[in-house]
Amino acid sequence: MDTGTSEMSTPDLPSESDTVVIGAGAVGCSVAYHLTELGAEDVTVVDQGPLPVTGGSSVHAPGIMFQTSPSKIQTKAAYYTSRFLSDIDAYDEVGGIEVARSEERMDFLRRRVEWATSYGLPDPELLSPEEVAEQLPLVDEDEILGGYYSPTDGRVDGIAALQWYMEHADADFYGDTEVLDLEVSNGEIDAVVTDRGRIECGRCVVATNNWGYQTGQMAGLDLPITPVEHQYVVTEPMEELADADSSVGEHTDGMDVPGNRDIQEFMSEGPTQPVGRDQDHSLYFRTHGDALGMGSYNHEPLPIDPDDMGKNSEDRQASVRGFTREHWERPTHPNRDKSAKQAFGELLPASADQEYAVTENGIFVFTPDGMPAVGETAQVDGLWTALAIWWTHSAGYGKIVAEWMENGVPRLPSGPVDTGGIHVRRFEPHAGEKDYFVDRGAKRYEQVYSIVEPRWQPDDHRALRTSPFYHQQQELGANFVQGGGWESAQWYDSNEDLVDRYEEEIPDQDGWQSINRSAIEGAEHLHTRENVSMFDMTSFSSISVEGPDSEAFLQRVCSNDMEIDVGQVRYSLLLNEGGGILADVTVVKLDEEEYMVTTGGGNSPGIHGNWLKERAPDTVSVNISEGGQATIGLWGPKSRLLLQRCTDADVSKSGFGYFRAKQMYVGEVPVVALRVSYVGELGWELWAPSEYGHRLWETLWEAGQDLDVRPMGGGALESMRLEKGFRLWGTDIDTDSNPFEAGLSFAVDMDTDFVGKEALEIAQDEGIDSRITPITLDDSDDILLSGRPVLKDGERIGYVQAADFGYSIGESIAYTYLPAEYTEAGTAVEVLCEGNRYDATVRDEPLFDAGRDKILR
Repeated sequence: MDTGTSEMSTPDLPSESDTVVIGAGAVGCSVAYHLTELGAEDVTVVDQGPLPVTGGSSVHAPGIMFQTSPSKIQTKAAYYTSRFLSDIDAYDEVGGIEVARSEERMDFLRRRVEWATSYGLPDPELLSPEEVAEQLPLVDEDEILGGYYSPTDGRVDGIAALQWYMEHADADFYGDTEVLDLEVSNGEIDAVVTDRGRIECGRCVVATNNWGYQTGQMAGLDLPITPVEHQYVVTEPMEELADADSSVGEHTDGMDVPGNRDIQEFMSEGPTQPVGRDQDHSLYFRTHGDALGMGSYNHEPLPIDPDDMGKNSEDRQASVRGFTREHWERPTHPNRDKSAKQAFGELLPASADQEYAVTENGIFVFTPDGMPAVGETAQVDGLWTALAIWWTHSAGYGKIVAEWMENGVPRLPSGPVDTGGIHVRRFEPHAGEKDYFVDRGAKRYEQVYSIVEPRWQPDDHRALRTSPFYHQQQELGANFVQGGGWESAQWYDSNEDLVDRYEEEIPDQDGWQSINRSAIEGAEHLHTRENVSMFDMTSFSSISVEGPDSEAFLQRVCSNDMEIDVGQVRYSLLLNEGGGILADVTVVKLDEEEYMVTTGGGNSPGIHGNWLKERAPDTVSVNISEGGQATIGLWGPKSRLLLQRCTDADVSKSGFGYFRAKQMYVGEVPVVALRVSYVGELGWELWAPSEYGHRLWETLWEAGQDLDVRPMGGGALESMRLEKGFRLWGTDIDTDSNPFEAGLSFAVDMDTDFVGKEALEIAQDEGIDSRITPITLDDSDDILLSGRPVLKDGERIGYVQAADFGYSIGESIAYTYLPAEYTEAGTAVEVLCEGNRYDATVRDEPLFDAGRDKILR
């Protein structure tokens, strides 16, 4: 098959195929290749454009690859991609340099070094201005304070990579094939309908990126994929680069090319110097042989209605719009005071008066949180997505999706990966509304090169989802953060008086770690340990499981023994086939054939709830109650006294034991009360229908005034749960860890049969090489940040998963996974954070109330 011409589009399409991949760009080709490498047969790839120059973002992109990210999965996917593309000779490993023109950016570049060290990128380092100019002679070293260098960064030759995929994947590729419809029946994908025929299929992968929203609509899905315009120019040949050879004009010979062929020609011309970024002005650059390419996010966001993407034609590449010179020459970015042209002229003086051989407003996409959208959709079985992915991460996510589809375990060669932040099911119900996701996608575009503060929160589309306690919380001065659309209090200004009470126990925090924090969080923590507090848990989810086979079903999907009595509560895990932790859940037996499964908020309902629903037999009903319950965590040594005032039920130690449940009344409010506590204190979770929520809060609040009852926010919850070593899914545990590594063997009963058991048996036989471990700082009260490297004798042995100050123990805490040989209490380690090197010590857990006297009182 000749992948260099449109002749490959002439054969008739098959009438059926096991798997159809829609989109033959970087991601679709990667998915198809990796599927066939894993043994998948009968894979068909279709694309609306000619092949290999499809007309999507894969062929208009300059192909620059900077691998370092604060996200572990993004960094690991990028590194896999760079190694893979290097192996197939489609990658120029020229290195990447990010420059700093401000002290704030130099601090950020130090974080780059720490992230790269944590996640395994080789040899990251900081450079002086002179060292930057040695490698990037076009840079005026007087304009910069330094740079960050990653030697394995570089540039992908997009067309060459696509050609390689098409030649080496054991799949059939069809260009010039427009998808018209996705046929779905009984919640399953049946067929892909094209303008050249109908293909019946058992699985379909949507890898259409810029057209992702439109493709999803064919199956009735509202995928929150926002196309956004992005500016790039290439100069005419420059005297300063005259020593470089150029093959522009020869790269696309014999290929059908929609639109401006010069764009593909120049993008196919490789760099001879490191690729560069000036994030202080939202710019990046690379050489194209003897010309200079310059890209800009330095303009107001230019989102496109996803329904208006249009189609390719001989004269038009649909993913490229006309260059808007005003956005290049005027400062339209809301956070930048210089235009792209002006900022480039200062940093790269030789570019100031250059004419441009090529200009474009190229289109690529963003989700509301800026992360990819991959995985099987909840609404349609067999319909998978691989969207919002750049060349930088394309091979990595192709491998992850293929492993997920074939083996049920998303993974890279380095091991299983965490999927909570990338799963297509993570999006909340409102995320598919077009105005919402276009606004949020545009904001993510605006922030691509911005320094985003810790715990930053958006200003728009707020108060979408509020608990029945919201107005009471407002009156108490709640400082809200948004997650999954929910407004959750982080701390309450009404508790400011507590700061004076506990002043000696709350150390001052400054610098980057202190941003968007409050001493009130520590005060609420300490108050709860001594008195009683109310915590809004409404964003948490309950899932009802009912039917004659409920126990057998839960026994199959839960890692712990589900043969429990009515009124008993059991902590368990949901695992994937590889033994990775999909969720930690609390299971309550309400009646002989009725159970309540509680899990976290945010993306938990979409990911965990739907995982249960699709595995339930016909004799079991699974219903996800997201927002249908108003829930209060009532915690602290005075919680029993307060609760007993409001109920006739027996809540004594003997009458309401730990990990037990009762259906009872609090005042007039019917609740399911669980004797559990996520903060390590005596307490209850009180679950009530939402319409009773306001009265539930009011009843407890009024009854507890003489007990000094206080509201408590998420900041206190985090520090308290770390003191107790309680896990948080998506932070400490995820699909990249198994229960034994995560210190949760007590939640696994190997005498039962459950999903993932076989993988755990293998893990036990092979031995557990890594374990989650608490460490505390030896001589500092600073709060560490996640993603920062943990060292032993100068070598990285782990990185911070979660951290906070333990106000009850008076020490700064971090949790990390360490090789087993370093997990013995007393082992000395170091942590790098914000350019500082901290001495730390491995500790046994829990750090607080090891005998559980407080929680069992």
